[in-house]
Amino acid sequence: MDLFKGKQGGFNIVSNKNQVHGGYGAGIIDLGNVSSIILSEDEAVVDVGALHAKSAVEKGIKFSANKEDVPNGKRYWLVWVAVDMGENGAYYAGVTACEMLVDREARRGWKILADHVNKMDYAMKRRYVLEGLSEKEKQNLRELLEKHNETMWKNAPDELKEKLA
Repeated sequence: MDLFKGKQGGFNIVSNKNQVHGGYGAGIIDLGNVSSIILSEDEAVVDVGALHAKSAVEKGIKFSANKEDVPNGKRYWLVWVAVDMGENGAYYAGVTACEMLVDREARRGWKILADHVNKMDYAMKRRYVLEGLSEKEKQNLRELLEKHNETMWKNAPDELKEKLA
């Protein structure tokens, strides 16, 4: 089942505005430089719908915080990617992965919403949290990041490249 047919998106454009100065809108989280990837053993695709828990994988699924409710679930990862501008241009500044299980047939899934929110925060804080990914999942993610924008991959810190090696 190809959930992503015709759904390939892109990473958000890095803006140069940084106007945190108090007043109206102070303290608002800016997701302008955050994108999301849905990752599995089969593929990795950019799916910005995941920013609002409406990715192709999540649509129509009733999620539970109890993993035992999804015994036949397929493992997916929601990967948060924050981009930033450095001396050499744009780069992948933060990349984190959160696990979820989805049983499309039963329309049931498992995820820990607090983990998804915390990992988004970690990506925005320029961290790389990719523990738990299989070698194939790492390869899929690395290939997508490289193919999507070779320059951002080249400019990414060695820490990210080592975690996906």
